[in-house]
Amino acid sequence: MRLSTYNIEWFANLFDDHNGLRLDNGPSGRHGVRRAVQAHAIAEVLRSVDADGVVVIEAPNTGKRQSTLRALEDFAVWANLRTRTVVMGFANDTQQEIAFLYDAEVLSAEHSPMESPRAPRFDGRFRIDLDVDAKADVVQFSKPPMELRITPREGAPFRLIGAHLKSKAPHGARSAARAQAISIANRRKQLAQAIWLRARIEDHLEAGDPLVVMGDLNDGPGLDVYEALFGRSSVEIIMGTELTDPHARQLLLPKRQGLPTSARFYNPVEERYFQALLDYAMVSPDLLHLDPKWRIWHPFEDAACYGTPDLCQALLEASDHFPVSLDLTLTPAP
Repeated sequence: MRLSTYNIEWFANLFDDHNGLRLDNGPSGRHGVRRAVQAHAIAEVLRSVDADGVVVIEAPNTGKRQSTLRALEDFAVWANLRTRTVVMGFANDTQQEIAFLYDAEVLSAEHSPMESPRAPRFDGRFRIDLDVDAKADVVQFSKPPMELRITPREGAPFRLIGAHLKSKAPHGARSAARAQAISIANRRKQLAQAIWLRARIEDHLEAGDPLVVMGDLNDGPGLDVYEALFGRSSVEIIMGTELTDPHARQLLLPKRQGLPTSARFYNPVEERYFQALLDYAMVSPDLLHLDPKWRIWHPFEDAACYGTPDLCQALLEASDHFPVSLDLTLTPAP
């Protein structure tokens, strides 16, 4: 079975108020890319990855007239994907939903959030002292993670959490001091989300649930200068000692050379691109015997992608993130 996580930049902008796919020359949410070009590029990437299930980060919006499920199902038919069934968790107000697009011939999936005394459901509120002032702060997810129960046609059921943690970028800052203040505040909130997510992970581990955690965590060890203020990155908190993602573990090595990346952004001030590892696929110890294989579909770092010009171009046009895939060799359930 192949699972994938893919942050598709402003996917919602490709759909009108009634979920219709806009295949025109209007601007997409992706700088310099027209809507029709981005739509065809996304389709090319998803067909190439050919996953049995895809955690879609920044999925189309759910609102008064719009439906994430309807938009993704119709897109899948138009794009000729075999993943044509959709499930999602809690809708949010950001127009960037989290959804799971899957092949119903290979697996079934249901949203199944756990109840726990350790931490509330992801649509609730989490109390934690963020600034060591002996007063509990109330934390909410702007994009509540999605908790799924996955049942393969062959193999034992497992749990999957799809997450999109808060960005640390200082949006709206007009001075260096303000940028620093926003960055620190955003990192504090992101770490609180990571602690909340880790609590739910520990619930699953204690229950003996095989677990996959996938998504855009907007962080990684050593990614910015403010990490030292808090001791650990969000990724380290979420991963702990039990979960495995070889790309994340590489960031923890003493000699940090040739590190993998999963996202590519343009810096208009320096007129250069910069890259970062933000997207992860973590597995619990009981899934390691399923011979997991990880791959970042990076147009320049992955040799097969770079050697396929059409796919390379599609990856650059579709999003500022690249898919991460996880292959598991399932065996029939006893």
